[in-house]
Amino acid sequence: MSGRPVLRVAVPAPVRGAFDYLWEGDGAPPARGTRVRVPFGPRSRVGLCLGPVTASAVAPERLRPVEAVIDEAPLLPASALGLLEWAAEYYHHPIGEVVFQSLPPELRAGRPAQAKAARGRRGAESLLPAGRAEPSASGGDRPVLHPAQERAVAALTAALGSFRTFLLQGVTGSGKTEVYLRVIEGVVQAGRQALVLVPEIALTPQTVDRFRRRLPVPVAVLHSGLTESERLRTWLQARAGEVPVIVGTRSAVFVPLPRPGVVIVDEEHDLSYKQQEGFRYSARDVAVVRGQREGVPVLLGSATPSLESLHNVWSGRYTRLVLPERAAGAGEAALAVVDLKRRRMRHGLSEPLLAAVASRLALGEQTLLFLNRRGYAPTLLCHDCGWAAACTRCDARMTLHRRAGLLRCHHCGAETPVPALCPACRSEDLRPVGAGTERVETALGEAFPAARLARIDRDTVRRKGALESALRRVSAGEADVLIGTQMLAKGHHFPNVTLVGVIDADGGLFSADFRAGEHLAQRILQVAGRAGRGERPGEVLIQTHHPEHPLLRSLLEEGYEAFAARALEERREAGLPPFAPAALLRAEAADAVSALSFLDEARALLPTGPEAGGVQAMGPAPSPMERRAGRHRAQLLLLGRGRPALHHVLDDWLPAVEQLRPGHGVRWSLDVDPQEMA
Repeated sequence: MSGRPVLRVAVPAPVRGAFDYLWEGDGAPPARGTRVRVPFGPRSRVGLCLGPVTASAVAPERLRPVEAVIDEAPLLPASALGLLEWAAEYYHHPIGEVVFQSLPPELRAGRPAQAKAARGRRGAESLLPAGRAEPSASGGDRPVLHPAQERAVAALTAALGSFRTFLLQGVTGSGKTEVYLRVIEGVVQAGRQALVLVPEIALTPQTVDRFRRRLPVPVAVLHSGLTESERLRTWLQARAGEVPVIVGTRSAVFVPLPRPGVVIVDEEHDLSYKQQEGFRYSARDVAVVRGQREGVPVLLGSATPSLESLHNVWSGRYTRLVLPERAAGAGEAALAVVDLKRRRMRHGLSEPLLAAVASRLALGEQTLLFLNRRGYAPTLLCHDCGWAAACTRCDARMTLHRRAGLLRCHHCGAETPVPALCPACRSEDLRPVGAGTERVETALGEAFPAARLARIDRDTVRRKGALESALRRVSAGEADVLIGTQMLAKGHHFPNVTLVGVIDADGGLFSADFRAGEHLAQRILQVAGRAGRGERPGEVLIQTHHPEHPLLRSLLEEGYEAFAARALEERREAGLPPFAPAALLRAEAADAVSALSFLDEARALLPTGPEAGGVQAMGPAPSPMERRAGRHRAQLLLLGRGRPALHHVLDDWLPAVEQLRPGHGVRWSLDVDPQEMA
């Protein structure tokens, strides 16, 4: 190599590890964290320099030179790049894909950062308005904290400047956001930055608006709903330290900050924090590691914490702060079950629930009806021959969307017009079976013609700004009854909602996924928490055909804490997460045999005996939904006695798996700490 430096470069490609290139330019080679342009196959690609290497596994004559240097200075500081390298190693994902997924699209394409930064500063006002502190409803600049809030703020403030993970567990409406604001105020006063993660874009406007009304500093937003230029501008301003507060969704966990002070993860239990495609990471878990690496406290907030976080509390790794009562003296809503057996139903609504809605309408109060199923009905059935509308590409029924005149698959997106006759027997007697949000809305319109209805689901809020507009209508009292999916189940404050109806609580009671009970309990209690947040008491009616189910009885009679303790004990006895860390190897192919055969070959490569380190393999087996979008899916589950043992096995096993020659069209992926088994 004649002494020429060799650089290791991360290139966005589905290949583990980085690539080595020669530096033949004048002057010093580019610094670590700098974007470069390199030859990759028959064309050039943008890569990121990871630094020099003392020795390369590639023969000197085969090394290709770096073509150009894009950045004058490192685009990613050492702390940000180090976190990305950790994530690539922990989740066993190609470092190039991890790095470039964390960047705004324009930077991935190799466009200059400096010029965009200058334009961004000129246009910052639209994205980063200065906070406008306003008096609260109580008449002061800030609401008076109740004792539990004061204790939480004191503990968190004392921890600023060092790493510690806190779980802020507070019932819905207990004032968790006010605790966040007090901590952020202290961080900002110290000249540092606060990173606040929210699970969904739907919660971002509400959070940002409240923060901007309280904090006299710029508050930035960062999520996939922004334009490419907006994302680039905000990312660059955060990296430059120009914004003290950044509110973002999952991917914002990787945004570089020169002066981090605290990382807050709101609704930490939410599944949206887990990326389910490509680079499968948990933003919540990455946030904790980021806090540890940067020496700042991490605050996880939830009324219904994940079992993983509660396990970390009970094992002493996290510190729990509890807000046991609602703010401003509001009481918790009363929960009751409506047994649906032998009851007359009107499009999914029982007579007791309809009567409760009528009473709220008479009082001028609002009702929220929760059904995590959009469309008119889950399927269309022929009453004569039993034909049911099934997706031709998935093992799932087509959902009837009556107003659109379509049958839609909610898994692959396939659509077909609603048939006039049964395709099997030509009968005209086609009937919708079950209820979705559209059908519930229709039923309510028939039962209460004068009522103002607002349906909020993915079908009604597709246009930009539609969700914010609908929520403003609700908050302004322009809707009497809200019908919605999980978009309404968390984070929203509706002070005039005094009745919540959970229309179908049975969906997660008998799932094959061992986490289904936990997720169902969280959904029920989160949506229940929307009731009675103002001065008037709230009521929650849960419709079910299984009122004696242990999960429901535990929630109603003992609360979430007792449910969680029982669920954790069951997982401990069964050897399931969080007591046994997991990794899921998924495979998909045009036929079931190919997917299962690949996983069989992969399993045969697993170490045995003492080298296995106690890691157990379960499967391979077809996925719970075996066929999706025309592809057959299967999975192999690995359970370890501890994280080091599991990752040691993965480190040795995955290179061998990569050498397999799977059948035609077989694709595979690894999911470390999977949250869903579908």
